[in-house]
Formats: sequence, C-alpha cells, structure tokens
Amino acid sequence: MSVQVWTYAFVILTFGLYIGIAIWSRASSTKEFYVAGGNVPPLANGMATAADWMSAASFISMAGLIAFLGRDGAFYLMGWTGGYVLLALLLAPYLRKFGKFTVPDFIGDRYYSRTARLIAVFCAIVISFVYVCGQMQGAGIVFSRFLEVDITIGVIIGMGIVFFYAVMGGMKGITYTQVAQYCVLIFAFMVPAIFISILMTGQFIPQIGFGSELLDGSGFLLDRLDGLSQELGFPTYTDGHRSTQDVFFITAALMFGTAGLPHVIIRFFTVPNVRDARKSAGYALVFIAILYTTAPAVSAFAKTNLINTVNNIEYTAVPEWFTKWETTNLIVFDDKNGDGRIQYVGDPEINELQVNRDIMVLANPEIAGLPNWVVALVAAGALAAALSTAAGLLLVISTSVAHDFLKRSFMPGITEKQELRYARISIFVAVLVAGYFGINPPAYVAQVVAFAFGLAAASFFPAIVMGIFYKRMNREGAIAGMLAGFGFTAMYIIYFRFINPAADNAENWWFGISPEGIGSLGTMANLAVAYTVAKFTPAPPLEVQKIVEDIRLPSET
Repeated sequence: MSVQVWTYAFVILTFGLYIGIAIWSRASSTKEFYVAGGNVPPLANGMATAADWMSAASFISMAGLIAFLGRDGAFYLMGWTGGYVLLALLLAPYLRKFGKFTVPDFIGDRYYSRTARLIAVFCAIVISFVYVCGQMQGAGIVFSRFLEVDITIGVIIGMGIVFFYAVMGGMKGITYTQVAQYCVLIFAFMVPAIFISILMTGQFIPQIGFGSELLDGSGFLLDRLDGLSQELGFPTYTDGHRSTQDVFFITAALMFGTAGLPHVIIRFFTVPNVRDARKSAGYALVFIAILYTTAPAVSAFAKTNLINTVNNIEYTAVPEWFTKWETTNLIVFDDKNGDGRIQYVGDPEINELQVNRDIMVLANPEIAGLPNWVVALVAAGALAAALSTAAGLLLVISTSVAHDFLKRSFMPGITEKQELRYARISIFVAVLVAGYFGINPPAYVAQVVAFAFGLAAASFFPAIVMGIFYKRMNREGAIAGMLAGFGFTAMYIIYFRFINPAADNAENWWFGISPEGIGSLGTMANLAVAYTVAKFTPAPPLEVQKIVEDIRLPSET
C-alpha cells in the first residue's frame, strides 16, 4: 500500500481510539473535568504526563533543530529534561500539599490577592496560546504532507479532533487519551530510529549507533557527518557555534519555564496523594528519557542521509519523497546556476536548497528508504504528540477562564454545571485562536515553544518558588515581579522577532542572549523586583505565613 493509504489507516485507527476514550471517560463534574477526579494510577499518570510533556516540539522539531544546530541544539535536551527534574523534585510535592490545582489558584490564594490571580490568569492564557499554536502548526505539517491536503485544512482537522475529546472528557478524557497517545508516539519514534541504526551502523540500539562506525566503511557516524558538513561549508555537528552565555541562558530559560508550565503542574493533582505524585513523576521521567536520549541519534542519521541523498544530484532524478515535500513548500529548490543539479551547501549565495527543520523527523524514514507503513507510523506518532499537548494546554486555558477568572474572581455564585459550560466554551474559543496561529506560525515549532517557556520562566517560576520557600514574600512583591518579568521578556521577544527581525542577531542581543534565552534574564528581573518590593511593603498575614510553613513538609495525602 502507498504511504497515503497507510497514513489514512493509522490516522483513522488512532483518532477513533482517542474519540472512543473521550466518550468512555466523559467528565460529569468539575473535579473530573479539571483533575480527572484525582484518582489516576501513578503509572497511567506518568505516561499521560510524558505525552503531555513531549509535544510536537519534542517529536517533530527537536531532532530537526539538533540536526542543523549540532551540539548547540543540546540546550533543548538539557533544558527540558533538567526542568522536569526541577519541577518534580523542587515544586510539585509542595504545590500538591497546598491543594490548588491551577497556578493562578495557587498565586491568588498564596498572595491573598485577586489582582495577583488575574495577572496569573493572563500569563497562563498567553503562555498556553503561544505553546498550543506550535502544536497546531505541527499537526498541519503532518496532515499536509501525508494526507496531501493544504496545511490550513490539516490544522482545521487537528482542531476538530482535539476540541472533541477535550470538551467531552476534560482532564479525565485527556489523561486516558494521552496514555494511548504516548504508546503511539514512542512506538512511532523508536521504530524508524531502530531500523535506521541497524541499516547504517548495524546497532539495534540507536543511542549506541550514534557513536558507532558506519557499515559502508566511511568511519564513525559523527566523524562522517562532520566531514560532510565541513566539505559543504555547513557548521560541524559536534562543535559549538553559539556563545557560551547564550547556550547557558537558553538552557536556564527552558528549565525555569518547565517548572512554571501550568499544564504540567496540574498533572500532579490527578493522582490520589503526594506519594503517587512522586511515583508518577519518576515514571514520566523514564518515559521521557526514552525519546530524549534517542533524538540526537535520529538527528545525526537524518542529516547524514539528507546530504548523501540530495546533494549534487540531477533534479530530474530526485526521489519521490523530495517532490512530495516540495508540494508543501517545506523543501524549496532554486536552480541558481541553471545546471539542473541540486547544490546543497553552506554558502547562502550558492546554496540552492532550503530545508525546513521541522520536516527532518517526518522525512527521515522516507530518506532512508524504510517501508511505507513505517513512514505512515511516524505521521501518526507526530499527530499524537501534537494533539496530546494541545489538549492539555486547552484545558489550562479553560480552567483559567472558567475557574480562576469567573468562579474565583467575578462570578462566585455560578453553579458547577455553569462552570463546566463556561470551561467548554472557552476551549472552543481557544481552539479557534490556536488554529489561526497554527496556520500563520511565527517561527519553527521548537522556537515557538521556547518562547512559551521563556514567558513561563519570567512570570510563574519566581512567584511559585518564593511562594513556597520565602514566607515573607507578599502580594505587592509577587505582582510587581510578575509584571516586570513577563513584560520584559514579552517585549524582548516581540521586538526581535516581529518589530525588527533584521536586528535579530548576536551583535544586537542584550549580553548576547537570544530571544529563546531571554526568559532567564526575565526570571532574574522578576526575582529582583519582587524581593525589593517585598522588603519595603507589609509582610503577609500570619495565617498565610503559617500555610507556607505547613506546605514545606508535604504529607502523604
């Protein structure tokens, strides 16, 4: 069967499974809608957390970015993985003890302020929208190539599916859907990686193949890739080319942002107690590590095969996968010298091929000549990764609007049924907005997601950490800090990426820090402003300080 037929088969099968689970686990109360009733087993919650965590950025874009950035791309691996450990060990048990299942709820009650709650609601919605547009973009890329529809149609299909099971099941439906999606995405990521590792190096385990000799006798994989890159004028894979401070700040922004992401934090409230929250965090880390330790190998396999396949060949002799991706405009060939041959080189004046980084994982099985069913399986896995995270983010938006903005701030008298209705309406609106930005993306998937992490780092991370570990932190300090950190980070990103993109280079960045890493500086600004303001304003009420002392010793319930 053709790739398209296999893809339709896998998509129909997996989407049918997701919809069936949503119907089976339909939420009937706000507790089921927001935190799945609080009775999800740790193993299932670990798988759901991993699926929620490993978005389209992890599945589609991360290995592609590493393929082009080489060693510099490791900041995604270090930042996201390190951030998850930071969240699981430093923050999650204390937030679980506090008992508030949304970040705005924690901030509103910890800082005894409706203003602080509303600022947190605004930040949560903006962060989630930035993050979710990357997931819709990833879904559109998959649909456009493998179902051979326009990217716009692909995004709309993804919007419809995720809206259905998010609205039907809430967190309960999303959780068990994400268990299935994790199984799909990890199988889809690992199968081609294992196949290609065996074909290129003879090693069954991709992580070992990554450092092994090639079967064609041309030397070790990484040495061969470095040699090809140097020969064609590309940056070498194993050398760093970004400044040390930029790599440091990007890694830190991703770490701090991870620890402040609302859709991940809420996962620790879907299990019965603190002990199970710790267990599910451990399971999730193992499940995440399977993909994250494989991504560098996939990136090296893909970049090596791409160069060997397309460079200096007659355009009339390009393989079928090349022409298929050309129709999506994610691969563009411009025959500058008119000789009919593809010159894929590092010099932009001579280079005739533009390759979108987000296609590397998706095109990798085709480039390597794997069977059609493997190619289609990767498409299904990419959709699972994109839609699982999108669902979690949409739920954050709905809870922020219905629970924190309406129920806890302006409409305390609404019934549980009315709150559920508002939550579902907010998901509908959020899907429309996310779909628009998925159709009109501002950058590569992983870059868009990095912006969301930077904003989370600069706004939520300091407020949460000081809210737990510094009982003297008051509402004035928290409000000032969140405004300073979020505002500075947002303005920096908007200026360099949208207002003056021509200036978006190391020479113009503050202290050599790119927009992806500026969230670290925003975090420092938040901490400095919050601490200073708190020193010159009244201390929190004694009952609030007592709560802070209590949550430092998480109990088993």
